[in-house]
Amino acid sequence: MEWTGARYADGPTAETRTRIAASPERVWEFVSDIGLMPELSTELRSVEWLDGAAGPALGARFAGRSEHPSFGAWQTTSYVVECEAPRVFAWAVEDPERPSALWRFSLAATDDGCTELTQWVRMGPGRSGLSHAIDRMPEKEQKIVYVRMREFEQNMAATLEAIKKLAEGAAAAKADA
Repeated sequence: MEWTGARYADGPTAETRTRIAASPERVWEFVSDIGLMPELSTELRSVEWLDGAAGPALGARFAGRSEHPSFGAWQTTSYVVECEAPRVFAWAVEDPERPSALWRFSLAATDDGCTELTQWVRMGPGRSGLSHAIDRMPEKEQKIVYVRMREFEQNMAATLEAIKKLAEGAAAAKADA
């Protein structure tokens, strides 16, 4: 992504996508499995459903624990704000009305039976750990936002690649059975 000079208040976004040789239903099994995500992430350490939820559903909540060398360790509560199997799974971090971040997986079937998988994130408008870094160094806000968005892009690309391998492996195993 190019340098944009974005500020946190701009609601900066990042997006990655990949094509997966598996059906959206197969890919959905992986993107909607929050327990799998810590295995695919360099920051997310653990996730658990709250309030007795056992899986993704609109309004369900989950707690996530993360760690980053620059930000330390933190815990958030996220709210499922879109859940339409096998098309979209999205969650707002902390406050569904003013999230610190909004994350989304979108799945689209292709004509050849594959899936176009997109992961997208928007920072803000609510405050986050990034806000605290900006408070300490306001003159570096654009650089802080830029660096964090690049980290998100790299991590999302790695996550999508891991989901692709899992889904294609699962699809191949099912075809062999």
